[in-house]
Amino acid sequence: MSRKPTVGLNVLAKDVDNARTITDAAPGKVMIGVTVKPFATVEAAVEHIEALHAAGVQVSVGLGAGDPTQWDKVVQVAVRTKPVHVNQVFPAAGYTLGALKQAGASDTIVNALIQPAGEPGKVIVTTGPASRDYAGVLSCDAAAALLADIGVHSVKLFPIEGTKRLDEVAAMVKAAVARGITMFEPTGGIDTETIAPIVQVCADNGAERIVPHIYTSIVDPATGLTRLDDFRQLLDRLGKWLG
Repeated sequence: MSRKPTVGLNVLAKDVDNARTITDAAPGKVMIGVTVKPFATVEAAVEHIEALHAAGVQVSVGLGAGDPTQWDKVVQVAVRTKPVHVNQVFPAAGYTLGALKQAGASDTIVNALIQPAGEPGKVIVTTGPASRDYAGVLSCDAAAALLADIGVHSVKLFPIEGTKRLDEVAAMVKAAVARGITMFEPTGGIDTETIAPIVQVCADNGAERIVPHIYTSIVDPATGLTRLDDFRQLLDRLGKWLG
């Protein structure tokens, strides 16, 4: 294995105060995911993100449970707010990169969402609003080559269902790294118990930056707040990489 990878977290937060609390617990190691789907307008999402930026929070703009119908809204919000990170469906990732470059935000990291196909070495790339009607299964190698052609910075594999698909995660990481895409974002079913083995698999297969997305498993269903104690448990589980 090569050098120790950089590991961070992508989590939700109910509001600015919750986001600031989470950020303060792990400075420089966490992005707060803001999904555009719940916002009635682009303007409302922009206003919320600007408030987070003003509070010193690193923002990751996302779709909302991978909903491909939100892809254009993501672009509009990202272009206006220039966050550190953007989540996008595979077919719209290149457009998003171009729009951000035109807006002067070339440093924003853009990922491309692909799905496990149920077989190690295969993934589904048809994650757009129209293409999702078809099971566009490709080899991990072919998918990685397309991602490299597009120029995305990172691969988001969703849903991985916790540790159920570690072989599929391993195959996609290896293929992406072989094409020079060394950032990987495993997503779906990750909690305090599953995060360490998932990160280990990514590291073992060459990922240099690993950012697991942890969502509802650490959110209090009664309050909607991301629980600080659970977030700290995640940090503890990742101690060997974060230290």
